[in-house]
Amino acid sequence: MKWINAARDVSRQCGCLILLVLAFSWSSCSPARDYEQPAELTGSWAEMTLRLTKGTPGNSPTYASRCLGYLGLAMYESVVHGTKDRRSLAGQLSSLSHLPTPDAGVEYDFRLALNASQAELLRSLYNHTSDANKASVDSLEAEIAAYFRKRTDAGVADRSISFGQRLAQAIFEWSKSDGGHRAYLKNFDKAMVHPDRPGGWKPPLFAQSFSHHPLHPHWGQNRPFLPGNYRMEAPEFIPYDTVPGSPYYEQFRAVYEAERALTQEQKEIAIWWGDDPDVTFTPPGHSYYLASMVVHARQPDLVTCAEAYARVGMAVADAFLLCWRWKYQFFSERPNTYVTAVIDEEWESFWPDPPFPAFPSGHAIQASAATTVLIDMFGDEFAFTDACHVGRPYDEEREVGFVARSFTRLSEVARETADSRFFGGIHTPQDNERGLEKGQEVGANVNGLAWKK
Repeated sequence: MKWINAARDVSRQCGCLILLVLAFSWSSCSPARDYEQPAELTGSWAEMTLRLTKGTPGNSPTYASRCLGYLGLAMYESVVHGTKDRRSLAGQLSSLSHLPTPDAGVEYDFRLALNASQAELLRSLYNHTSDANKASVDSLEAEIAAYFRKRTDAGVADRSISFGQRLAQAIFEWSKSDGGHRAYLKNFDKAMVHPDRPGGWKPPLFAQSFSHHPLHPHWGQNRPFLPGNYRMEAPEFIPYDTVPGSPYYEQFRAVYEAERALTQEQKEIAIWWGDDPDVTFTPPGHSYYLASMVVHARQPDLVTCAEAYARVGMAVADAFLLCWRWKYQFFSERPNTYVTAVIDEEWESFWPDPPFPAFPSGHAIQASAATTVLIDMFGDEFAFTDACHVGRPYDEEREVGFVARSFTRLSEVARETADSRFFGGIHTPQDNERGLEKGQEVGANVNGLAWKK
């Protein structure tokens, strides 16, 4: 995997152009990779995961976050037994008492176990993806398996692959009981009765989705990865009020005033972090992408790479679960309904409303959770440029293009992700602030697991 600062024409004979701007992209036309490098091996599967996340019908940030949690966990569990200082998470997570373990006294190549587990679990979680995507998973698995088989005894290779497959199958069986199994078949609940109260969410007229029914209203009842997240308290919410100058009114007035004075950069921030599930790898996928950027820059050992994906995956999964629990608990409106009813009936947000209640912000909580775990592992200082959306078509409606974002600290990512929803006009300051705070709590719970012996 090569990291460069400009677009590059890769192998015209293969007929493929790959844009690599501090990013990564797997293709059959790519140069041969050095899978001996842990960041290359783990990053290849993270990249494939995001490819399926982006390119599978019925995608949603809720289902995507769940998949990332299981895939990150599988990556970690596939290699943890090859280390002396790390411990398995079996017995520490909700209703997960045990997982398959390697046989004692025999040799394994845990890189082959990781390869087999990621392929097996991706096929199970995304069995509804296209045949082309399934073929890509098979191809990457075969490529990596062939790479290490050349360097490994046949018996060791077979044993390692079998362990990885059994591990993935066990994790998938455990996933079936969490409440989110095959959730892409029931994204929108047409039978849900909406609470009718002042300040309650209403289906948007200016919408990001074709559906006017709420996305996964029961997602918050699912099983979290961490038992401690069952007990997390709901954030405080400012009571509804239409009186000018009241705390609730001022929340929406701030959104209204900001939208009328957006700078060009604020518009770029708003669309960069939109991560519409119809055309991108979703907000939690963006956090998984961030994890890849960190591990490629830091180049840690294999188990640390895998741990980074496990922490981020489970953090964004539980962040979305809790966020959805509170969204449907408070069932709060968005600025497009309050502002037009109370402040300016002609107003329209810069970014269209998503099909679910507002409070708290899902973007804010998941970005905060992800950066909290990465900071715990690698520190906050990290100068980098996020260019994952460079090359997307210019947004003619909003008259703004996709411009790469540069940072010097990981914490800046969480802040900007939250701010992007405010600039977009779809979240109030309290949506974002409470989301950032609760995301830190989720991340702290993940960090508090017994990762080391």
